[in-house]
Amino acid sequence: MSQPEHLRSDYIHFQAITTRGYDNDLYGQVNNVVYYDYFDSAVNTYLMEIGGLDIHDGAVAGFVVNSVCDYFTSIAFPERIEVGLRVGALGNSWVQYELAIFKAGEEQACAAGRFAHVFVERASNRSVSIPETLRQALARLLRD
Repeated sequence: MSQPEHLRSDYIHFQAITTRGYDNDLYGQVNNVVYYDYFDSAVNTYLMEIGGLDIHDGAVAGFVVNSVCDYFTSIAFPERIEVGLRVGALGNSWVQYELAIFKAGEEQACAAGRFAHVFVERASNRSVSIPETLRQALARLLRD
């Protein structure tokens, strides 16, 4: 199976992350489940810093409802990586993120994935329209 291209220029926002020693598995590379942690950290950092999301006391929360990741090249501690982020689709109460992990300075992604958030009212756990501040922040990331 050939590797689809996921290039740095395909993504709009980047979040730098430093791998940690405990990210590596017994094979000496970052364990596959940790990539999801990197994705989650990149998205939530963006939502908090740019969209004003209050993850502790805010009225809304984003719940992950699906996720997938394809792996192309391994990474390992102590590499510095960057998570590329864009929005593939934006609905009334949901958003689909598209992400890729790059070794610092490299053009080709090591892994690429996507996941969807449904925004819910924290008190009821029922879906709600994405608050306007968050919607504006997410709209900046919409891919062409």
